[in-house]
Amino acid sequence: MDIRYPVICEPEEGGYLVKFVDLEEAFTEGDTMDEALFNAAEVLTLTLDGRMEEGQEVPPPSVGVEGAFYISPDAKTQAALLMRQARGDRPLADIARALETSWPSAKRLEDPHHWPSLKQLEKAAAALGKRLVLSFE
Repeated sequence: MDIRYPVICEPEEGGYLVKFVDLEEAFTEGDTMDEALFNAAEVLTLTLDGRMEEGQEVPPPSVGVEGAFYISPDAKTQAALLMRQARGDRPLADIARALETSWPSAKRLEDPHHWPSLKQLEKAAAALGKRLVLSFE
């Protein structure tokens, strides 16, 4: 699963305006394109964290948006989203049992403010019939 959201960058006087295609409340700007895209990653992380904390839907990212740049949130937010997506409708208690841990420990895997270890993520992925894959960009 790839968690990169498309943004459209529009030149404006003195810099660039960045709008997220899938998250209308998320936008930012920057004096340069690099600054605007850096700010976009921070805004994306904050927006997704806020949606998860408030129990709001997190839409899947659109793919193939012409002229868009694709932005990823920080690693712990990606981990939380991946866990939520992979778990789907499966009860969290099932995951806790499969991981041989408590419900609160399993819940932390879906918390964007928690730093799960690679060992925890790998074990959780296996419990969900998945495998953990890492990459650098």
